[in-house]
Amino acid sequence: MVQDWWRPFAAESGIAVYHVDLAPHPRREREAVRWLDGGERERCGRFLVERPRREYRLCRAALRALLCGRLGCANDALAFAAAEHGKPFALVDGAPATVSFNVSHSGGHGLIAVADWGSVGVDVEERVIRHDIDGVLRTAFAPDEQGDLAAASGSGKAELFFRMWTMKEALIKALGSGFSLDTASFTLPAALRRGTVKTALVRIPHLTRVWLLSDLGTAEFAAALAHDTARAAHRE
Repeated sequence: MVQDWWRPFAAESGIAVYHVDLAPHPRREREAVRWLDGGERERCGRFLVERPRREYRLCRAALRALLCGRLGCANDALAFAAAEHGKPFALVDGAPATVSFNVSHSGGHGLIAVADWGSVGVDVEERVIRHDIDGVLRTAFAPDEQGDLAAASGSGKAELFFRMWTMKEALIKALGSGFSLDTASFTLPAALRRGTVKTALVRIPHLTRVWLLSDLGTAEFAAALAHDTARAAHRE
């Protein structure tokens, strides 16, 4: 099979991030289906709209191919389960795998992060202005972050919003705690949220671990990667 809808996108110590092309493409979609197991194909059939069906199919097939390559296992030996708050992890022949992963997609873009150790989270967002942006500003961002947004204008405001939003989302996904984490309870480093640095360490109050947070945004989309700096087991 020709597997050409994903490519390396970014790399850090022990972590690889891949970009998945989610544009309509009949041949790729046919090949992607061959990677899916019975449950995944059944899930595809439950999508009522073509776009999310395509996104799931292409991302899931790419994830399976990447994990099989990383773990040296056959596709039929690979399965998935979910931790307490719903964060998925991989199984090989029924045993938890030695790597962690995370997947995000928005519009025509998907990102898959695979880490050799620790917990990882990735988020990608097309910069499309949200109808609920005022509510998000009040509930998701700390006072200093809201101040930065209030001082920004035009396209710079949208860029800042999505830079900070993807960073907070990546941290939530790395934690695996869902929205039980109050994202307004911690402030992103000023240099990171303003774009003067691309990577910084982040501490979240009441949590002992320190997170390495990276801005992966491009001209096409906003994106961020969060990774546990402690060599912890990948399963939360």
